[in-house]
Amino acid sequence: MSSVHVSRHARIRMMAAVATVCALSAAPLAHRAVAADTPAYTETYRPQFHFTPEKNWMNDPNGLVYYKGEYHLFYQYNPNGNSWGDMSWGHAVSKDLVHWEELPLALSHDDEEMVFSGSAVVDWDNTTGFGTKRNPPMVAIYTSAYKNGGKQAQSLAYSTDRGRTWTKYQGNPVIDIGSTDFRDPKVQWYEPTKSWLMTVSLSAEHKVRFYSSKNLKDWESQSEFGPAGATGGVWECPDLFPLAVDGDKKKIKWVLVVNINPGGIAGGSAAQYFVGDFDGKRFIADDKGTYTPPTGTVVQDFEGAGFGEWTTSGTAFGQGPATGAVDGQGAVTGFDGKGLANSFHGGDGATGTLTSPSFTVSSPYLNFKIGGGRHPHEAGTVLDRTPPEGTVLADFEGGTYGGWTATGDAFGSAPAMGTLPGQQQVSGFLGGGLANTFRNGDAITGTLTSPEFTVDRKYLNFLVGGGNHPAGSANPTAVELLVDGQVVRSATGKDNEALNWASWDVGGLAGKTARIRIVDDNTGGWGHINVDHVMLSDTQARPVSQETSVNLLVDGKAVRSVTGADSETLDWASFDMRPYVGKEARIQILDMNTAGWGHVLADRFTAADKPAKSVVQRADWADYGKDYYAAVSWENAPGGKRYMIGWMNNWAYGQSIPTSPWRSAQSVPREMALRTVDGQVRLTSKPVGSLESLRHKRPATVSDVTVKSTSKPLTGRGVKGKALDIEATFSLKDAERFGLKVRTGAGGEETVIGYDATTQEVYVDRTRSGAGDFHSTFPGVQAAPLKAKNGKVELRILVDWSSVEVFGGSGEAVITDQIFPDPSSTGVEVFAEGGTATLDRMRAWQLRSIWR
Repeated sequence: MSSVHVSRHARIRMMAAVATVCALSAAPLAHRAVAADTPAYTETYRPQFHFTPEKNWMNDPNGLVYYKGEYHLFYQYNPNGNSWGDMSWGHAVSKDLVHWEELPLALSHDDEEMVFSGSAVVDWDNTTGFGTKRNPPMVAIYTSAYKNGGKQAQSLAYSTDRGRTWTKYQGNPVIDIGSTDFRDPKVQWYEPTKSWLMTVSLSAEHKVRFYSSKNLKDWESQSEFGPAGATGGVWECPDLFPLAVDGDKKKIKWVLVVNINPGGIAGGSAAQYFVGDFDGKRFIADDKGTYTPPTGTVVQDFEGAGFGEWTTSGTAFGQGPATGAVDGQGAVTGFDGKGLANSFHGGDGATGTLTSPSFTVSSPYLNFKIGGGRHPHEAGTVLDRTPPEGTVLADFEGGTYGGWTATGDAFGSAPAMGTLPGQQQVSGFLGGGLANTFRNGDAITGTLTSPEFTVDRKYLNFLVGGGNHPAGSANPTAVELLVDGQVVRSATGKDNEALNWASWDVGGLAGKTARIRIVDDNTGGWGHINVDHVMLSDTQARPVSQETSVNLLVDGKAVRSVTGADSETLDWASFDMRPYVGKEARIQILDMNTAGWGHVLADRFTAADKPAKSVVQRADWADYGKDYYAAVSWENAPGGKRYMIGWMNNWAYGQSIPTSPWRSAQSVPREMALRTVDGQVRLTSKPVGSLESLRHKRPATVSDVTVKSTSKPLTGRGVKGKALDIEATFSLKDAERFGLKVRTGAGGEETVIGYDATTQEVYVDRTRSGAGDFHSTFPGVQAAPLKAKNGKVELRILVDWSSVEVFGGSGEAVITDQIFPDPSSTGVEVFAEGGTATLDRMRAWQLRSIWR
């Protein structure tokens, strides 16, 4: 992703970047404090063999090029803070893709533009005239993100001293199509036509455009590719390169990588790819054929005049099935037959539920079609929107702040009446007014402080939304409770414009005199806060559901949930019902959202023996984890190798991860290849070979360990650790799931790296991996398809202080996930569930730090 703007158009882009709705925490985030005298690169979560800048925010890798013995890694960087903003190009170099030297800032933002993502080339023949043939220039091709109006265009900068200093081209931009969604140019030399080739994204259109040039300055459009594959988010950071299939240099295929956010395979950000042919002008993806879902017994197809025995609440679903779009709605497609459940009756402002009768689960899977908004179910939320009874301290109605005192400009002279200019839709507040600091975008700051009041109830409840910048961080957007001038409670938004309830237990402060202070001290992405209905009550306010989802209810609780993808096109989804066979269940379709895309579509619920697969599941992914995005590859690498690296984070929660004074890491560089797997040509990856130079000489070795429905710690010298390189081979027996647990320890912490023999998937479960309460979508399980070979499963696992990278089989199944365990959690265990499995052999190397 190129970055997040602060202009109106930028806010629209940010909406795509962080569209996930989440419940809002009422407690301050549990960031582990880092002592001021902690040496750099030894902080609690600091990666030891992944690149991180010494301080500040980083996202996309940029300008990947090899020149004169150095691999250059430029990257999106905020030189002024630990959250997104002031986007510039940071710079690091390496001789081996493992050890990195951070260099001074390369390309800086200025008063006119931010420097978004792009690429770099060595202009060997000096086609630009920026250097000489004896000293060819290094040329950066980047996206100018203009601060006035949000337009994006492609520009040049050049260096004649191996990338140490840079000059922006006076003739910028070199391509300008007047778009606000035109970014991330990847440029390479295309030898057959003796010209430069640019691959660039038309992000909102889900297209990639190809340009050709003789001199990097004058470009001619050649063709476009897309929409195709997964299109549930913006397309960004494209890359195009050739690879030999199965090592046969006579059989060359081209790979087009298109990063997508949100809408990735694991939710949020991800790297999609296509395999096909390229003739210098056009990329044509290989035909993967049509998809036929599994057959089964139809439970509900909404073909009747009414909902039958299904019951409704609210008004959103109308009196019966819709026959497509309803009044005010765009065209609805992808449903079967004539009818479907459609909650757009009354527009996005209406809410309601549609619930099936109770049934006994008897089939392994429930398949169905779903569309509409991407507003996921949140555990612990309630459907009742009625606020608790109590004493209202501020409802921000009546056009004034009453006795509240404002400083700075962010709060203006009076409450906002909802959404402000340039802001995505604000929802969840009560009445007509609220405190909203998105005035002049995120660029201004201020505080709003209540008069003194006496704490005389058990709870202090309020509605909060906006940016996730906790109190105590460098630039907070937070609600604070002050007693004797000290902050004793705080809460923040979750990078979402939907307000939801937060609640503080203030029973221990009874009789104290207090004030509420709302703080906006942030000018970066999501640098604002929304607050409403501050009240004292003897009842704790519970976060209200804001989902648009289909849920499976067992014992009254949602045990499975799927949401739409901000699309009026329905797509297949599936619930794994196997754990609930024999139990009573219900299907519930919920529309509890009143903002943009606040509706849900559903059709054709079918009990089946196999799961249906969505377009996203049928797409091809370079990585199936949550934390691999903006993946691009190096140009000019020695030996014709193709190395790729990705941003090891996710826009859903990227600005909230609990690290300081830096935020974000890059993945381990990977060597890419095309291999035929089960008859299909797949992009595979393995860690760069030079990573093995970090291994301590002698690995810890474990052989022939059989476990049955249990977990067994692996002991012995060198097995434990916070930075490990593990190679493991398992034999399938009759266990349903088996594998390794890493970073086990404090309070039951563990990161599970397993294989599910029934679904034939490798998976990472980070639900108990340590700190994860900073965002509701962080905990979870990520899975990648992987078939066993000759009854064996082979895994390569890289464990760092705050991440795991899992490579299954021949590298066709890769999962990259961040984790934030306690430093004392260093154990490794082998486990099996539902039967027996054998760990044939495991070798585990301790890895040395690249920083010491």
